[in-house]
Amino acid sequence: MENREESPASEQVPTSPERGIVHIWQSARPSEQLCPERVLLSRPVLQVTLGEHHGLLLTQGGPVYSFGELLWRDLSIPVSAPVLEVSLLGKIVVRVAAGGFHCGALSEQGNVYMWGENTAGQCGLTERGTVTNITVSEPCPVSVVDSEVVPPAVVRIVDLACGREHSLALSSQNEVWAWGSGCQLGLVTKTFPVWRPQKVEHLAGRHVIQVACGAYHSLALVRSLPQNYNTQSPAEKRELGQSPHFSVTEREEPLTVEDAHYCPLGVELTEVLTSETSPRRKGPRRRLQTGGRSAGSSSGFGASSCPFSEDSKSTTKQKNLPVRTDFEPDGSSKSHPLSGWGASKNSAFSDEMELQNLLQKLSGHSLEMQHSAGLGDTDSQSSHTSDDSCASSAPSSDLFTSSYKDEPTIKSQATNNSGVSGPYSSSPVCLEEVRLCLEAEKKALQGQKSSSLTNIHQKGKTAPNRRLSLPGTPTHGSPRRRRPCACRPSSAGQTQAAAPEEAGDGLPSLETEVWSWGRGSEGQLGHGDQLPRLQPLCIKSLTGEEVIKVAAGSHHSLALNAQCQVFSWGSNMCGQLGHVNSPVTVPQQAKLSDGLRVWDVSAGQSHSLLLADGDCVQPVLLYCGQHQEPMSDQSERSRHRSPNKAESYTVRPTLLPLCTELGYISRVCSGGQSCAVLADQNVMGFISAVHELASRERHFYCWLSSIRKLLLTPLRNREGVCPSLGEPCTHLFFSLCETFGRLSVLIGRHSASLSYFLHDVQGRDVTCLPLLTHIEHFLDIYKEYCSAIGNFQVMSGFQSLHKLSVECLSSQQTLLAQLCVSEQSVSCDVDLVSLLYWPLQQLHHYSRVLLKLAACYDVLTMEYQYLHQGCSQYESLSLSLLRRKKEAETTFLFWKSHTGKHTEVLRLPQRRVVCESSNRSLTLQNAGRFSNHWFILFNDALVHTQGAIPSQSFFSTHHVYPLTCLWVKPVTEDSSGLYAIKITCPEDSFTLVASTPQEKNKWLRSLNQAVDQVLGGGGQGSSPGVTGMSRTASYTFTGEGRFKDAQYTGGWLAGQVHGRGTMKWPDGRTYTGKFKNGLEDGYGECIIPNKVLNKPDSYQGQWREGKIHGFGKYKYASGEVYEGCFCDGQRHGYGMLSSGKHIRASSSVFVGRWVQDKKTGYGVYDNITRGEKYMGLWLEDQRHGSAVVVTQYGVYYEGTFKENKMSGPGLLASDDDTAFHGEFSDDWTVNGKGVLSLANGDYLEGQFSGEWSAGLKVVGTYTKPAVHEPENKDRNNLFRLGQYVVPAGQRWGCVFSECWSRLGCDAAGRGERGAAWENIAVTITTARRHSPDLSRSQTKVLECLEFIPQYEEPVNTANYDNIRRYLIKACETPIHPLGWLVETLVTVYRMTYVGVGSNRRLLKQAVQEVQAYLTHYYNIVRFLFPGLPEDGGIIPDPPTSPSKRRHSSNTAEQGVVVVSCSSLLLPLLLPRLYPPLFTLYCLQEEQEEAQYWERILRLNRQPDQSLLSFLGVQEKFWPVWMSILGEKKQIVSSSKDACFVSAVETLQQISTTFTPSDKLLVIQKTFEELTQEVKPMLDSDFQWCMDDLLPLFLYVVLRARIKNLGAEVSLIEDLMDPNVQHGEMGLMFTTLKACYIQIQHESTT
Repeated sequence: MENREESPASEQVPTSPERGIVHIWQSARPSEQLCPERVLLSRPVLQVTLGEHHGLLLTQGGPVYSFGELLWRDLSIPVSAPVLEVSLLGKIVVRVAAGGFHCGALSEQGNVYMWGENTAGQCGLTERGTVTNITVSEPCPVSVVDSEVVPPAVVRIVDLACGREHSLALSSQNEVWAWGSGCQLGLVTKTFPVWRPQKVEHLAGRHVIQVACGAYHSLALVRSLPQNYNTQSPAEKRELGQSPHFSVTEREEPLTVEDAHYCPLGVELTEVLTSETSPRRKGPRRRLQTGGRSAGSSSGFGASSCPFSEDSKSTTKQKNLPVRTDFEPDGSSKSHPLSGWGASKNSAFSDEMELQNLLQKLSGHSLEMQHSAGLGDTDSQSSHTSDDSCASSAPSSDLFTSSYKDEPTIKSQATNNSGVSGPYSSSPVCLEEVRLCLEAEKKALQGQKSSSLTNIHQKGKTAPNRRLSLPGTPTHGSPRRRRPCACRPSSAGQTQAAAPEEAGDGLPSLETEVWSWGRGSEGQLGHGDQLPRLQPLCIKSLTGEEVIKVAAGSHHSLALNAQCQVFSWGSNMCGQLGHVNSPVTVPQQAKLSDGLRVWDVSAGQSHSLLLADGDCVQPVLLYCGQHQEPMSDQSERSRHRSPNKAESYTVRPTLLPLCTELGYISRVCSGGQSCAVLADQNVMGFISAVHELASRERHFYCWLSSIRKLLLTPLRNREGVCPSLGEPCTHLFFSLCETFGRLSVLIGRHSASLSYFLHDVQGRDVTCLPLLTHIEHFLDIYKEYCSAIGNFQVMSGFQSLHKLSVECLSSQQTLLAQLCVSEQSVSCDVDLVSLLYWPLQQLHHYSRVLLKLAACYDVLTMEYQYLHQGCSQYESLSLSLLRRKKEAETTFLFWKSHTGKHTEVLRLPQRRVVCESSNRSLTLQNAGRFSNHWFILFNDALVHTQGAIPSQSFFSTHHVYPLTCLWVKPVTEDSSGLYAIKITCPEDSFTLVASTPQEKNKWLRSLNQAVDQVLGGGGQGSSPGVTGMSRTASYTFTGEGRFKDAQYTGGWLAGQVHGRGTMKWPDGRTYTGKFKNGLEDGYGECIIPNKVLNKPDSYQGQWREGKIHGFGKYKYASGEVYEGCFCDGQRHGYGMLSSGKHIRASSSVFVGRWVQDKKTGYGVYDNITRGEKYMGLWLEDQRHGSAVVVTQYGVYYEGTFKENKMSGPGLLASDDDTAFHGEFSDDWTVNGKGVLSLANGDYLEGQFSGEWSAGLKVVGTYTKPAVHEPENKDRNNLFRLGQYVVPAGQRWGCVFSECWSRLGCDAAGRGERGAAWENIAVTITTARRHSPDLSRSQTKVLECLEFIPQYEEPVNTANYDNIRRYLIKACETPIHPLGWLVETLVTVYRMTYVGVGSNRRLLKQAVQEVQAYLTHYYNIVRFLFPGLPEDGGIIPDPPTSPSKRRHSSNTAEQGVVVVSCSSLLLPLLLPRLYPPLFTLYCLQEEQEEAQYWERILRLNRQPDQSLLSFLGVQEKFWPVWMSILGEKKQIVSSSKDACFVSAVETLQQISTTFTPSDKLLVIQKTFEELTQEVKPMLDSDFQWCMDDLLPLFLYVVLRARIKNLGAEVSLIEDLMDPNVQHGEMGLMFTTLKACYIQIQHESTT
């Protein structure tokens, strides 16, 4: 054996820890001779685990110690001096596990380390070991890799369990991984051992909570699937009959019935059975001979395997299908061949003789025996049952011989020298044995109606109640069919999402199942038979039992549920199950003494150790199983004892008296024949406080479960509960049962969580107690429960319930009386009120225990703060719920004393009486002398009854005033001496007069407290008159008025709707928005039904004093949409009305001025149907006054309208330049004098009549002017455009008026500047707060605009740019009044000049309109910034110091900045108006543009030198070299587009700019580029003259090939700043214009 640095713990100086104290003792000794041995370590022990003959200790910080028979190292370590596992140092171990003869450890990172015996692969294929290793002497890592994912991923493990020949691991994804040998792995494989961990696919998609390993079987605690997974109907369940578990669980068992026959082992038995064997261990398991003891053998521990043939060609796809069982009418079963097993009344196993015969038959088919039964290990033998191993390497004599022989007997049969009992042989696959077993059973049961095979000790009379189908049938189908896909979640995989720790709250779930698999010869699988299971199968009888922990002994199993009950099944030869019930093949409840509540379990080889709550806080130990008697008695009875039974054992768990000496035990552990406990010392009372909390909570949950089982559930399920209680009380009772159930579930989960907390009390933080982490959940559940009881009590439900309980539960009254904690339980009279109110006392207990825990910490620590805060909250709730209880009792007595049909109207479950004035303590002011007034204050309303006689509960009328909308105000005492209280309600107001000052204060305080509580306050009341003046509440109006029958939800102020709210009328009207002083005021949205069109009108916008007022958008049911200004509910001011798509006959858009809901003033009307656009004046919805009309055919008319038709003088021009000026009498109808001018210059003058499009009648003179005749100026003035047009400055006054209104001004310039800026800031802030969907850039702009700039300071060149930047940002958002103005101006401009309005004759009006915009806009800007000069004014430089001033005067003259409306505002406005305006310019210059472009194309065909020569450019300006990609090349005569390239490209950019100033800058830069290219060829002092510059610039213009250059020139000329017309830029522009004219008139020859 190699040398290792191992230091026994005894060599270290032990310091007695106060936590994690371990005591170990041998379980088989008599209880009075038990002497627990304490393990002395310097560190607290966190976990202890025991194997067959060894154990592991996990200490604080991660060090692991071993003790016992370490066979893999040939060492025997005493318990008192455990040895340190040096290989695990540096790895923070958080979990250890001990198997039969191997060990496992789990690190904090989720890595697994295994060592010990590896003959069956139970230690896995480690990095150091190979397949041939039979032992692993040092902890070696075992990789758990999920190879099904791409790329393969390492699985993080969180729990570990070890059996004799297998190991199980639980991953962080709650999946089970297994390795080793035997059917207990649950793997779908036929090769054993399994060296690498593999996933147990049958549990894939399930949420596994815990795993446990027996010798040759496995258990898993699994969270139940949601209810929707069980798709079976109740009718199908009833047809399936009942199982033997009904006596325990009283539940139906959902079974899936199909036609296929299935093997009870969980796999199909095919005709060809494989005979392959897995590699078995070749050498013996040795034990080191120490201390003079003889080394015994541990024979019989063969590594089992369960290979089977998996026929891929089989027609049956599933591996596990349920058995088909036909049920006779009498309830018995009729099984198909091979479909049923078990004993009936005429069982084949009715006596021992038949059993022995069967065993002899079966043993004849087994392997040849090599040793006697006495040489086998005690645990590997089975008792009186069929073989459970699918493939075992143990001698065949182990299969049927008796078990639990004494260990010393085994050891004595080995020689001291060899230490080996005999050779080990490999056994073939035992599926053949199973098949023979099945055939033998079939013959024995031939001709009988069979049920599943159960325990042989079960009496025949119980057989008919057994399960009537094979227990191996899975409930949810084959795992292969349910396997989750890698790319999408499976149905089974939804369990984690559906119930992650019961809604993800971190508390353990009580909805669990127990699954088992492996060998079952002792019934340790719990399926009602003794057959093995190759794959996990759910133990149906434990489903719904709220199991929270499972434990596996060698051949028996334990399950602990949340109600502190222990279920046990399997081998009971030594009484380790704690009961003598039959059968032992299904879970049975262990027999515990009254008052004992088990909260931890462990199972060893032939015993069970339980940890329970006793009479005191300190836990007690319970033991059941084998123990030795004194030697004298033993020798006397040795010859009389049965060879198949243990010498002595207990039949029920017995109390171990030694537990009182061990301290506060937190965990128990069993293994082999040993027991161990982990205990803590009670330091400062901390441990006892935690144990007290957990113990009381477990007791509380048991009490709740009993109440629910004995009282609530039977009553709720009773058919006559509704007639007995009445319909209202029945609903309340069901609600009470539901809240009681929720409370019970919470307490059950909490008690389980506290048990887990105690198991690891050293590693837990006290602030992680669920009472602190889930405090809101606890408080809500208790509040809900208290309300449910109070509501039921108020409605007098307990009286009827008591009668019903006496009638229905007469047999349970004694048990219920024992559960009562009140004094009435002595008389056996159950007080249901006190009984159901008792859970509320638990809150005080929480507070008391938390206070105890807080006392263990310093006041300044975080733990103290958490605990003290939690203590305060629970105590506060406890007092609050006690007050609620008293209120419910008072209310119940009130209704009891005031019964009658009138008062029943006021009786509601949630309503509680606060006070009432039956003693005439309160009356109505100015009440009649003979009138009676009775006031009742409830917790939700004030009731005023008139004509009332309180003693008789009679009144003629009553009014209910909800407290949510009730305002209380004390009336100051005056000379009248009245003690009055003013009550204000939404529709009423009255004054109450109290009889005395004390009564006044009492009612005032009660009213304020009630109002405060109903509004969500603490119910403590406030100062008089202050309680909830402003609040949010719901109210339904009943009185006459605008709000009649309307329901309102929103803000209130002193009895009036105020703030944001929603008003709904019965006729469908709805308003959502702001209110002020009881009326709609501010922004709101309204929906108004239109019954005629069956569609509603809707409005979004501003309101004032209950009417639509301000800017908004109104959508009519007819499809029309109006967006604009309103005044007192009428369209008034600027607005745009669009006819919707629904009105196809007359589709139109009007934008303009409205007065009292009618078009009046300037407006544009686009008749889309007729293709006409009217731009002019209106009067009361009729065209009236000067106007312009254009049509889609290019006809232009300007003139006067009267009464909605053309009337009076007008000018009409067609697209071919034919024009008429004369008198009109109707639309397009001429009648009177006129002059018709033709396109060729001829004209006709006279009397005209007729319609323009149909033909004109003329009586007049036709004149053809002579060639040299001078122009007639008078006639030309007749056809001058614009003489009947509305002046541009008068067109959109309504738009600018709205902008002034938004600034808070009555008219243009009439208002306070400071108020205007405040309005801007408020508007922007409000919009930003109520627009959460704004982008980041928009939010940033609004934040900048919220700040009011320094608008009153003088404007100079330094801060002028600040104003310009502010205006740019303001125009980016329509929320700002200036931004809205720009957006609206763009809208009306496009409405006017886009579409039909694109008529070249409108260009002059369009330009004038832009200039008018600038003028009005500049007036508003000057109002906001009064420091700006008038249009064309000069702004000075900022003032400077005298020294700087002298320096500047000596150097040069200071420059000045001229401010004009065009220079400041045109860059903001023109880019948005550019498309329609430039289109008009293009139409106007269309003919000239055609001439220009024709010459551009022709002249550009010439090479550069030829074109320069043609244009008269002097040769000294001709470039000689050109640069191409940085390389100079000479220009030759054939070169084209090679000269002045930079200047040409610069001039081409003129088409990409919008404003005249930007276009002028492009022209200026073009000249600069031209000069730079010419300079190298000339002298440095060269200056341009026009004779040289014009031809050269003409070349640049020609090569630039600018489309629509005439339109560009005209736009610049019309809109350029007058201040630059005569400067350098003006000269450059003149040069460009001259070039355009020159090109246009260039000779074509």
